[in-house]
Amino acid sequence: MEEIPVKVAVRIRPLLCKEILHNHQVCVRVIPNTQQIIIGRDRVFTFDFVFGKNSTQDEVYNTCIKPLVLSLIEGYNVTVFAYGQTGSGKTYTIGGGHVASVVEGQKGIIPRAIQEIFQNISENPSTDFKIKVSYIEVYKEDLRDLLELETSMKDLHIREDEKGNTVIVGAKECQVESADEVMSLLEMGNAARHTGTTQMNEHSSRSHAIFTISICQVEKNTEAAEDGSWCSRRHIVSKFHFVDLAGSERVMKTGNTGERFKESIQINSGLLALGNVISALGDPRRKSSHIPYRDAKITRLLKDSLGGSAKTVMITCVSPSSLNFDESLNSLKYANRARNIRNKPILNFSPESDRMDEMEFEIKLLREALQSQQASSMSQTSQIHREETPDNRILFLEEQVAQLQGECLGYQNCIEEAFTLLVELKDAVRLNQKQQHKLQEWFNMTQEVRKSILTSFRGSRGIGNLEEGPQHITVIQLKRELKKCQCALAADEVVFNKKQLDTEIKRDQQKIKELKLKTQPEEDLKLKAEDLDASKKERRKGSFGSIDQLQKLDEQKKWLDEEVEKVLNQRQELKELEEDLQKREAIVSKKEALLQEKSHLENKKLRTSQVFYLICSFILVVCHIK
Repeated sequence: MEEIPVKVAVRIRPLLCKEILHNHQVCVRVIPNTQQIIIGRDRVFTFDFVFGKNSTQDEVYNTCIKPLVLSLIEGYNVTVFAYGQTGSGKTYTIGGGHVASVVEGQKGIIPRAIQEIFQNISENPSTDFKIKVSYIEVYKEDLRDLLELETSMKDLHIREDEKGNTVIVGAKECQVESADEVMSLLEMGNAARHTGTTQMNEHSSRSHAIFTISICQVEKNTEAAEDGSWCSRRHIVSKFHFVDLAGSERVMKTGNTGERFKESIQINSGLLALGNVISALGDPRRKSSHIPYRDAKITRLLKDSLGGSAKTVMITCVSPSSLNFDESLNSLKYANRARNIRNKPILNFSPESDRMDEMEFEIKLLREALQSQQASSMSQTSQIHREETPDNRILFLEEQVAQLQGECLGYQNCIEEAFTLLVELKDAVRLNQKQQHKLQEWFNMTQEVRKSILTSFRGSRGIGNLEEGPQHITVIQLKRELKKCQCALAADEVVFNKKQLDTEIKRDQQKIKELKLKTQPEEDLKLKAEDLDASKKERRKGSFGSIDQLQKLDEQKKWLDEEVEKVLNQRQELKELEEDLQKREAIVSKKEALLQEKSHLENKKLRTSQVFYLICSFILVVCHIK
C-alpha cells in the first residue's frame, strides 16, 4: 500500500479596504516563479502550491481540486479543508457562502467540483451512479444536521465502519440526480449555518462545516459468461469531504463577549486539537507516540483525511496584513508540518460486492461439481442399460424412477421450507429494491413450478387417477415415519434387552445366595465327624464298648463323608456359576455399547441425508434464480 503525502496549498488574500485605509503593511509575499512564501524579513516556507493575492478561484480549483475529483471517480476517498485565522478567506475559497448570489467567476471549490462530478458521470454511460449528499455542522462541540432543520438537535454519533472509515450515524443523506439539486441542498445548509459579526469579519463562521458527496458506482455488466454463470459487477463507494473550518480568533482583536466569547473558546479548542494532531502526525517520531484524534469532534471526523486512507489537500488561507503577523506565522507553521503527514489511500470496493463475488464463485464450483456428478451417473446408467436384458432394464428403470421420485419429494419439501422461511424473512429483514425484486421473482417462479407439477399429474395420470399423486406422496411420507419408528424401536429393544439381562443376573445372584445357605452346614458336619472319630477312639480304648455301637458310628461317619462331598460339589458348582455370571455381564456391557453405537450411526445417517437434501435444494434454487 503506497504512502502519499498530504498536499498543502497556501493562498494569500489581498488587503481589505479598511486595512488599506488604516495603512496596514504587507508582511507575507510570494517569491516569484517558486512555490515559496516569505513572511516578515527572512522566514521562508516551501509548499506544494502557492497562490498570491491576484490568484483566481478557477486557478485554485484547477491546480488543487481537479485531481481529487478524478480520484473520487476512480474510487478513492478525498478531502479538501480550508485552515486559517478568521477573515482570511476560507469560506470564500471553499465556496460555503451564499452560492446563488455569487457570479460565475467567484464560485468556490464546492460548486465547481459539483459541476465536474456530474460532467464525469455523463461521460460514463457504462456505469450506474448513485449520488448522496450530507451536510454536518460542528457547533460548540455538538453535531448538527444542516439538511434536516426540523430535527437539527437530534443525536448524531461518530462511529467507524468495518473498514475503519469514520462515519456519522444518524445524519440525513439525500439522494440527488442533478447538479442543481446538490446546489439547492448546499444553499439550504449554508443558510442554516451559525454565523455572526465580529470586529474582524462581518460574516464570521461560528462553526466547522463538512459537506460530503457520496458516490456509489456499479458497472453495467449483465451479460452471462460462456459457462452460464453471471459475471460479477464491481461496486465502488467513494466520498468527497469539503471541510470549512472556523477561523482561529484572538479575543483582544475580535472584541467578542457573551455568547460570541463562548463560541470563540470552543472554536479555538477544536483548532488547538487539530494543531496537536497535525504536529503529532508531522513528527518523524510519531510511530511511538499517540495521535490525539479523540480530543475534539472535528479531529475525529478528519481522522481518515489526516494519516488515514484518503487523498487530502489542505488549503491554508493567510492574511497579508502586518497586524495579523503572528496568526499568519502560526498558520504557515502548521501548514509546513502538515506536509510531513502521509496517508495510505485505498480503493473503496463495497464489502457487499466482495461477499457477492465469493458466493458467485462458490456457486460456480458447486454447479461444476453437480454437472460432473450428473455426467458420471448418466454414463454409468447407459453402461448398465447396454449390459442388462430388456426385462431387467425395465425393472431397473422402475426402481430408479421410484428413487428419483423420493429424491424429488425431498427437494420439494426443502423448497417448501425455504419458501416459508423466505416469506418470514421478507417482512423481518430490510432489503434493498434489487433484492426485493429478485426475491419476488423467486416467489413467482416457485408458484409456476407448483402449478406445472399439478398440471403434469393431471395430464399424465388422467382425471380418474388424480388421487394417485397424493397417495404416492403419502406412501413416501409413511416410509419416513416408518424409518423414524424403526429408530425408536431399536432404542426400545436396547432398553428391553438390558432389562431382561438384569433379570437373569438377579436370578443367578439369588441362586448363589441359596447355594451359600446350603453350604453353611459344612462346618457343622466337619465338627460332627471329628466328634465321631474322637468317641470311636475312646470306645475302642475302653473295655465297655460294643460292636453294635461301633458299626453305628461307622455308618454315621460314612453318611457325614457323603454329605461333605455333596457340599464340596455344590461349592464347585457355585464357583462355576459365578464365573458364568461374570462372562454374561461382560457380554451384556459389550452388547449395550454396540447397540448405542448402532443407534448413533443411524441418527448420523439420517442427519446427513437431510443436510444433503438442503444443499441440493439450495443449488436448485440458485440455478433457477440465475
